[in-house]
Amino acid sequence: MSEHGDSIVPFNPTELRSGEPACKTDITVLSVDLRTEKSNKEELKDIKKPYEGSSLLQDEHNNDAKLSPFKPQPPSLPKPVGLGMGGKNISFEEKVRGRRLRNSQQSLTDPGETGSSTDSLKEDSSSNGQGLASGHPLDLPPMETPPFRTGSFSETDNEHSDPNKERLKPSRIILSPLQTSGTYPPLENSAASTSLRTANRIDRDCLDYSAVGRRGRSERLQRNLSDSRLLDTMVSDSASVHSMKSTYSVLNPIRPRDVRNRSFLEGSVLGNGALLGAEELDRYFPERRLGIYIATWNMQGEKGLPYNLDDLLLPTDTDFAQDVYVIGVQEGCPDRREWEIRLQETLGPYYVMLYAAAHGVLYLTIFVRRDLIWFCSEVEHATVTTRIISQIKTKGAVGIGFTFFGTSFLFITSHFTSGDSKVYERILDYDKIIEALALPRNLPDTNPYRSTTSDVTTRYDEVFWFGDFNFRLNKARGEVEAILNQGVGADMSPLLQHDQLLKELKEGSIFQGFQEAAIQFPPTYKFDIGCDVYDTTTKQRTPSYTDRILYRNRQADDIKVVKYTSCSSIKTSDHQPVIGMFQVKLRPGRDNIPLGAGQFDRSLYLEGIRRRITRELKKREAAMKNQNNSTVCSIS
Repeated sequence: MSEHGDSIVPFNPTELRSGEPACKTDITVLSVDLRTEKSNKEELKDIKKPYEGSSLLQDEHNNDAKLSPFKPQPPSLPKPVGLGMGGKNISFEEKVRGRRLRNSQQSLTDPGETGSSTDSLKEDSSSNGQGLASGHPLDLPPMETPPFRTGSFSETDNEHSDPNKERLKPSRIILSPLQTSGTYPPLENSAASTSLRTANRIDRDCLDYSAVGRRGRSERLQRNLSDSRLLDTMVSDSASVHSMKSTYSVLNPIRPRDVRNRSFLEGSVLGNGALLGAEELDRYFPERRLGIYIATWNMQGEKGLPYNLDDLLLPTDTDFAQDVYVIGVQEGCPDRREWEIRLQETLGPYYVMLYAAAHGVLYLTIFVRRDLIWFCSEVEHATVTTRIISQIKTKGAVGIGFTFFGTSFLFITSHFTSGDSKVYERILDYDKIIEALALPRNLPDTNPYRSTTSDVTTRYDEVFWFGDFNFRLNKARGEVEAILNQGVGADMSPLLQHDQLLKELKEGSIFQGFQEAAIQFPPTYKFDIGCDVYDTTTKQRTPSYTDRILYRNRQADDIKVVKYTSCSSIKTSDHQPVIGMFQVKLRPGRDNIPLGAGQFDRSLYLEGIRRRITRELKKREAAMKNQNNSTVCSIS
């Protein structure tokens, strides 16, 4: 193409004469309108430049090789896109088309812009170049050959061309076909497969919403809550997995019309969208079962607390932590606040203290998972002393009652009269407590038809009573030790035949309607402090099952026992703690229940978490010091 936009007919090697250079070909100059704008000329110059270099290079190769007209010929270079039929002025649409073509050429040849598709184009172009080299001595570099064919030859060029060159006639713009470098990897059905993730560009974070993500979440639940990874996800329970319906959060999405239509019908369990209704209950508890952990321990008034309470609250032989933790203490330590902080430190940021009450040295503390606190009602408590002098608060009971969804709970911890032969006095303690414990006060009774005014335990759906009941074994110490030394394992029936409490339960004189799980652990009283040896003092007290956990429910089979054992690793008292794990049936609630509105002891929570972090940092520092001190230098 000339400087003024004239079109150039591509060279014809058959018309070359011997001794003439390849650049002396017949050129037909077509006139172009002088009124063509200057901008069009500049654009045509830009379009012409990529072809000029290729034309000169091809002429030089033809001149050196002196091609014969009978040898296979390379395809002739096409004309620029700028000129149309007969060299007329190009239209605006053709000019835009030429710009797009030029941009596409630049993007294809730019290695920074190419991807997997351009790699296959390069392979095709290289293979084409090899085919030309095999049939012709001319071997053009791949970078100089256009990656695709473009054609805008004028009709005049076709008139002067040879019919044998019809195969060289360029057609419309056609990209080279894509060819795969190899077979695709087989796709697996698993969302975790590498091939499937690569094919669909699945982000690693998005795997949490697949079956693999749910499985991985359930595996993370099995980690001990006492570890130092405090920043891990804290709402990874199975209930959240079942209720997950959103693609961007584990929370259930809320539609605006649901918010508008949400009705809180007083006294109705059928209100759609009720906060304590069936829909909300099924979302958090698909099986409608609440996990409750209960621990009772007579601390003997010791000032020194165990360094680690993990064995008391988080035993290693359990798969999951529970939803509610209830801890009852008799003869508690003088500093009650310190005891509560230690409990919060052990349970960590997953739990908050719902309520705590005390009656002298009787402490009762309830922790609940922080994401479930919104479904708890207002909490009430009451105390009863069983001493003749009411100011002496070493014996008696403290009770806490509240409603969770539509199920009412009552937790009582008590300390009965001590003494081997004072069974009758202990029965009197029980009778006084069930009559004098003034609960509930403001909470509505979920089933008033089964309640009686003379027994507080009949006014709640689920009742747990635990503590130091002081019932003993009616057998001499020597005979008891002989049975324990026989190695009967978990079978404690020879001892339980002489248990005072079991005898009174069968006769119905105490704890009417209550049940106790099977006892498969040795007696928890009385030990020498710091060891597993029973009392070696001059009194030589008989080992006994003084620490017990009993339960009662209105509906049959509402409470299922998961575990009932003692904690033998804690030896700071003459009593060993007793723990129990239960699964309790839940029912939907009515919206007339006064809610606690998420209230908990915030200052206790912050102090417990601060101590937990400090403890973990000290452990790490100690581990690093031990690692540095363990280096041994040997002198040869």
